[in-house]
Amino acid sequence: MSKLKTYSLLNITIFILFTISCKTTQNQAATATNKPPNIVLIMADDIGYSDLGCYGAEIQTPNLDKLAAGGLRFKTFYNMAKCNPTRSTLITGLYQGNDQAISFVPLLKDAGYQAVISGKEHFDNWVPKDCYFAETFDKAFTFWATTEYFVPPSGKFQRPFYMDGKEMDAAEIEAEILPKYKTDFITDYGLKWLEEMMQKKDEPFFLFLPYHAAHYPLQARPEDIAKYKGKYKKGWDKIRAERFARMKEIGIVDQNVQLSPPEDNTNRFRGHPKGWDDIREKFQTYYPWESMTEQEKEEKDLEMAVFAAIIDRMDQNIGRVIKKLEQAGELDNTLILFFTDNGSCPFDSNKDFDIPPGPTESYRCLAPTWANVGNTPFRLYKQNGHEGGANTHFIAHWPKVIAPNQITDQVGHVADLFPTFIEMAGVNYPANYQNKTTLRLDGQSLMPIFKGQERTPTTNIISGHTEKFRMYRSGDWKIVRKNGDDWELYNLKKDKTEVNNLATSNREKLTEMVNQYSAYQSKKGQD
Repeated sequence: MSKLKTYSLLNITIFILFTISCKTTQNQAATATNKPPNIVLIMADDIGYSDLGCYGAEIQTPNLDKLAAGGLRFKTFYNMAKCNPTRSTLITGLYQGNDQAISFVPLLKDAGYQAVISGKEHFDNWVPKDCYFAETFDKAFTFWATTEYFVPPSGKFQRPFYMDGKEMDAAEIEAEILPKYKTDFITDYGLKWLEEMMQKKDEPFFLFLPYHAAHYPLQARPEDIAKYKGKYKKGWDKIRAERFARMKEIGIVDQNVQLSPPEDNTNRFRGHPKGWDDIREKFQTYYPWESMTEQEKEEKDLEMAVFAAIIDRMDQNIGRVIKKLEQAGELDNTLILFFTDNGSCPFDSNKDFDIPPGPTESYRCLAPTWANVGNTPFRLYKQNGHEGGANTHFIAHWPKVIAPNQITDQVGHVADLFPTFIEMAGVNYPANYQNKTTLRLDGQSLMPIFKGQERTPTTNIISGHTEKFRMYRSGDWKIVRKNGDDWELYNLKKDKTEVNNLATSNREKLTEMVNQYSAYQSKKGQD
């Protein structure tokens, strides 16, 4: 029996409205049924498990909520806990590889797909250059790692933009809305190329939109900030409790799940810039909302309002993509996927505490107290192999295949996307490709889950940034460490939020899991 579940009546209304909106395009969609499915992959940045409306948030994400209501949500979907390793695993299908790794994009192109990418690029050093976006996509508008949202940027943290691998001046960036804002013009390029691809009716397309939202710095359009200013004056303690209650009501969290206690940023390998020592000392720690002055509450309300505005703007742009697909009659034959590269980020990379978050001139980060809200109900943050860093939302929408209104207990991983995409394209993973002897993929196709079937569970699941924060999961059991300390042990079936560390009380299981992980790593090294 499938583990898919129908969620609460509260959200069925959203699904009905979405279904009605799609009826006008059903006849058009029929023209797309004779070609391989299209793929639209949307990846966000540093957004917590509960930061979407359809996962319990008060943040307005109506377009993602529509996709969820018309499709499938995962309770457990793992990334690699940080921006660059997640992207590296996504594109190669490997937890970690070497120069034998290949990208799935050329395999799609070999099968007749058109492929374009607009957004953030960031890979680990082991990823071969021939897997980079400009080398593999037909069109590629990219930037590397962190850049500011507004263009021209303030210059506090400026990196170049690239068109098809060639550096371009920020003044050359095309944008429909001024001032230029990254989330908007990422979508502008994506939609421009999507429209061109859809002109070739017999050729399927792959559109990849790796947004920078909602990575720091906290910069957003004033009209979006205004929607949320004042909504967070009730504080992080109450917001977190309210989200947790909604998550149980929706069914994205089981009734027996325990809310983890609030937690400091315990990452000893992530420091902060010099200056404002009194502020920075407090920045890394949890403290009750009611312990602050009214002025401090105003400042923290604004901080979260800007973060919510960044997510809101991303959702608005996702709505533009959905509308374009609907108008072209391509929605039914298009798999749309949305997930985030890691959990919410507690890093202190603040450049200037004198300028409040929001405008181009600011360079501020989300405090761990708010990041803890984003990762509800889990522990810890970005980089950590604990669920707060490694487990984020995952939405799959494909009317032709995926039944609506579904939530699954089955476990997925970003490594599963490579084999999923090539199965959709009807391509076998090659033993040799472009003068390379390829490596064994770490994931397996999600297609059985999409079809409502039981998939054979993956026996070796890895996440966490480097061995210092590594996690290894097999079945219901998980070992994880932070800061390179001793392994912790959890039974996720009984303890989803990792509250009860069994490393001391169940030494036998701990040893078994550590040995199993070591054996897996040794075997992978021989591939």
